[in-house]
Amino acid sequence: MKVSSQEEIQLRSRVAAARRIVVKVGTRVLMGGPQGIKPDRVRSIVTDVARLKSQGRALAMVSSGAIGCGMAALGIRRRPTRLPELQMAAAVGQTRLMATYQRFFSRYRILTAQLLLTHDDLRNRQRHLNARNTLMALLRRGTVPIINENDVVAVDEIKVGDNDFLAALVAMLISADLLVLLTTTNGVRRPQNGGKRTVRVPVIRSVTPEVRKLIGRHRDHLSVGGMETKLEAAQMAASVGIPTVIADGRRKMCLQEICSGAPVGTLVIGDSRQPTLPARKRWIAFFNRPQGTLVIDEGARDALRRRGRSLLPIGVREVRGDFPAGAVVDILDPQGNLLGRGLVDYSSEQIRLIKGKATSAIPEILGTRDYDEVIHRDNMMLFDQQEETNESA
Repeated sequence: MKVSSQEEIQLRSRVAAARRIVVKVGTRVLMGGPQGIKPDRVRSIVTDVARLKSQGRALAMVSSGAIGCGMAALGIRRRPTRLPELQMAAAVGQTRLMATYQRFFSRYRILTAQLLLTHDDLRNRQRHLNARNTLMALLRRGTVPIINENDVVAVDEIKVGDNDFLAALVAMLISADLLVLLTTTNGVRRPQNGGKRTVRVPVIRSVTPEVRKLIGRHRDHLSVGGMETKLEAAQMAASVGIPTVIADGRRKMCLQEICSGAPVGTLVIGDSRQPTLPARKRWIAFFNRPQGTLVIDEGARDALRRRGRSLLPIGVREVRGDFPAGAVVDILDPQGNLLGRGLVDYSSEQIRLIKGKATSAIPEILGTRDYDEVIHRDNMMLFDQQEETNESA
């Protein structure tokens, strides 16, 4: 589906109206090779952020670059492959990264705050709420929170593209109106004239297999490795109603242009009619790693999707993995498609005993019936399954 210039202008008006914005800055936007961080690039981004704040907007930043800064300071030319060396570079570089941001923000009398998060901080419900409350308090005081993954302790988090997902999670955490992913290319590009040149894809309504194939056909040494994760992060945000713009962070006044509604970069946007997702369901669906899987039958699938019912034992066909009561699990339909996620009321061992049985049989099988359902509908998030191709160019 192609979007006309007029249609893009209408879609971009929603971007221009954004008041609470998360901006993710990629390593390659900030770094200048062996010499380390580019002060002029940081100054340009900070100036953009300051001007948007002067318009009454609230901004939080997710910034990569700690490992790159550390490598430059330590005289390391090649990115380390051993985890302790990566964590060492992150520890050295994070202070230098923050010092650079603070130096330029102070010129506008804007305070910054550092938040280093791990996936566990966002998965644990209490720490999740604490992080949200802290971020909201900082934004209310006009501070610019600068967030990064805590690479020093997050053993499984040091990998390319993780901060794209972190930015999407932060956008959900604070109920942002807009997510901006700054990279080194002006959005998603598609080949033209037999691949001799590329053109900007202005709007993507859904990250379909066709869109992924498009990305796979266009590869360059700057942006490919990260573009797929950026699209996945943008799709996550779009699924809860948050639009994303992927744009070239090296471009001066890039953020101001984006927030004026100008056709800059690629806009990834979901259905504007989609209802706002409650914070608890966002937490269930996106901030937790599933500990197991339930495969359900067709009757249960229809009851969940069409009638908004809870998942009862009788509808469960298969239990995969071992998990306790209260764990988050994936829900698959009979064809193996991911239907949703939810918090289980029973352990995997108990569900194996009661699957396929009527609710009335639970006391006889387990000796007690604490719950009627395996997953209550209030503790379940169903994903929207769009079959049509929504690629726009």
